[in-house]
Amino acid sequence: MANFIWASKKPLDELATLYGSNITLNKSATAYFESAYVVLVGLDPENRQIAIKPLSKEDTLSGFIPEDQWHNITVKSSYSRICNKLFMQEVGELLNLSFENNQSYKFKAVWNEKDKALIIDLKRREV
Repeated sequence: MANFIWASKKPLDELATLYGSNITLNKSATAYFESAYVVLVGLDPENRQIAIKPLSKEDTLSGFIPEDQWHNITVKSSYSRICNKLFMQEVGELLNLSFENNQSYKFKAVWNEKDKALIIDLKRREV
């Protein structure tokens, strides 16, 4: 038999797709959020990054994180989604992106072990 390299179904890279109303994470990125109760979502305009940090139910009960900072995450078998239209407007303005006609933009993401957060690199757009 020839020297085939068999293809995997699992994407190798973590990708985030930004829409006008949500952030959708691919299966690879979703793996970090499978047991999340809610998430924190933050924007670093200077470094052009978005951070998504999973929180457990225990984290939320501790009282250290204000409830108005919690964001729901919908986790499915092949993707996850965080909806926040105002946040996405802010990201669109920062990057000069138009979300008209359901336009979307893909960006590379990496898991930051130190901060226990997925970092979306808004400088690394996928075409």
